[in-house]
Amino acid sequence: MKQTSGGFLISQIKQVQGRIFERMLQEAGIDQFNGAQGRILYVLWRQDNLPISELSARTGLAKTTLTSMLDRMEAAGHIRRVADKKDRRMVRIALTESARAMSGRYDQVSGRMTEAFYQGFTDSEIEAFEGYLRRVLENLTKGGASNGGQNPENDG
Repeated sequence: MKQTSGGFLISQIKQVQGRIFERMLQEAGIDQFNGAQGRILYVLWRQDNLPISELSARTGLAKTTLTSMLDRMEAAGHIRRVADKKDRRMVRIALTESARAMSGRYDQVSGRMTEAFYQGFTDSEIEAFEGYLRRVLENLTKGGASNGGQNPENDG
């Protein structure tokens, strides 16, 4: 395979997008949480009361990272940990009312970010692009990266 730069480009996009999104949150007066916490809230705004393992899978955050972030979010009053009614060993993460109230402003900023991200793209280009990204993510999460990195020259 020829040398590629997909992984490097994705990494750069993530860094630039993160800085822009943080700035947009500040401009919108959203300072109750940072961008990474926003990712957790975003998932919970779509479906509340998730087990930590499911929240980890949907956010792509390692459970250890997620646990420390949830500690800070709980202390800030954004989430609460709730024992599962059927399995007391399982802990579910639920939004507080104050966190639910923030979703509208966050969605506005997220919409602005989406517009910036896809400026100049057609709907079919967006659909194809996101399809490719899903395939890459699936390859990586289903063991496609377990070949031991046979060609270290390629970064993705």
